[in-house]
Amino acid sequence: MTTLALTLSNRFYPRAASWLRDIGFIFTGSLLLAVLAQVSVPLPFTPIPLTGQTFGVLLIGSALGAKRGLASVILYILIGALGMPFFAGGASGWHVLVGATAGYLVGFVFAAYLIGLLAERGLDRAFRTSFIPFLIGTLVIYIFGSVWLTFILGNFNRAILVGILPFLFGDVIKLILAAMALPAVWKVVG
Repeated sequence: MTTLALTLSNRFYPRAASWLRDIGFIFTGSLLLAVLAQVSVPLPFTPIPLTGQTFGVLLIGSALGAKRGLASVILYILIGALGMPFFAGGASGWHVLVGATAGYLVGFVFAAYLIGLLAERGLDRAFRTSFIPFLIGTLVIYIFGSVWLTFILGNFNRAILVGILPFLFGDVIKLILAAMALPAVWKVVG
């Protein structure tokens, strides 16, 4: 009986520990994204605020990989939609998922997954090459955000003018900061 118990524990506990670790990382990523969403600066000429969320998505995708990064962002959106003040400026509720920022939120999901895939292939291992997944992820966020904003505003040019152009400089800074933060993030994630 003791041998059977040892065999089961050797098989089960490493898997359980791995699952618990993954759940912890997913939950922590969601909380990080919620905290960075509170770094929010409303701009008077656009319905989209300047936030730290893009920076969070870049780090979450790169640090957690495709599946855990995807799960983390989905959890973030779900918790915010259910009423926790997780979205930009403390917003919450299902109405955010149909508002002006909805396309960006959907873009976060796809961006985290893509960044994670590219990171799993080693593109985030050097400062220089980390810009590739980060740039692709940012472009994905812009695409989803501007398409949805075009639907909301009824004008593609206006969507680009208020949904992308004001954020280009800040997002370049976020790309650089995320690349600089990667070594510290790797130490935490292992």
